[in-house]
Amino acid sequence: MNFLAKKPAKITFLRIMPQQFVMDLGVKIFAGLVLFAIAVALAFIPFVGVFFVLGYFFFLFLLSMRIIQQYQTGVVFSLGRLDRTLQPGINFVFPVIEATKIIDMRILTIDIPRQQAITKDNVPVSINGVLYFKVMDASKAIINVQDYTYAVSQYAQTALRDVIGQMSLDEILAERKQVGEQIEKMVDVESEAWGIKVTNIKMQDIDMPEDLKRLMSRQASSEREKRATIIKSEGDKMAAQNLAKAAQIMATMPGAMQLRTLQTIDGLGPTASNTVILALPMELIDAIRAYTKATGKSK
Repeated sequence: MNFLAKKPAKITFLRIMPQQFVMDLGVKIFAGLVLFAIAVALAFIPFVGVFFVLGYFFFLFLLSMRIIQQYQTGVVFSLGRLDRTLQPGINFVFPVIEATKIIDMRILTIDIPRQQAITKDNVPVSINGVLYFKVMDASKAIINVQDYTYAVSQYAQTALRDVIGQMSLDEILAERKQVGEQIEKMVDVESEAWGIKVTNIKMQDIDMPEDLKRLMSRQASSEREKRATIIKSEGDKMAAQNLAKAAQIMATMPGAMQLRTLQTIDGLGPTASNTVILALPMELIDAIRAYTKATGKSK
């Protein structure tokens, strides 16, 4: 009886055990997967840190690198103070601590805007030009002046008006090169402290009032007519002198006038539109008159 009473309990145990085994197995598998994931994460974290550090240093490398072109010069300021200059090529600076200014060392060209000025002889003129300059000292160009291009342009305009006021209109029109040289000297003296060298200044256009242009045109036309008249009169004088010499030579040689007459007739050509009048020599006419008078007296 006891045996039969315990049998159902044994059967119940056998039915419940597979369910608990499955549940325990699932928990263990889930825990193993979690631990595996944590292990993988912990295994890869050192590599992520290494990559992060390498990337950070590479970023700093790129941030500190400065490439200076052949025609440029770099000026480095360390904590706001001038430190050094960078030559063409690859250079390195400390990020955040050092700042770099790049200066173009080639010859630069700027226009001098049209300036209204009054000449020494009180003639209003309008003149523009072009200025060529070059940065010789990059440090001075950055430290001693705020904007060296604007400063040079403004000083050139002022110098242009000063030079024009000291010269007459005829001098300005005839000596443009001298005007440019005077402006160049004035600008070069002032810009030397800025590290700037003015290489050349050229005047482009000189504009005057329309009525003055007309008067100058009349003056030039009258001057040309005067020169033409003088040249023509000198030519007539030389021709008269040559003709006088030719007449003297012909007077000393018998038959020279007749030969000259025949040469002139031959030069006319055999055209029907030409009318040729033959003039008898004065000597022949005088001889005929003398013969006529002598014959009349004898009768």
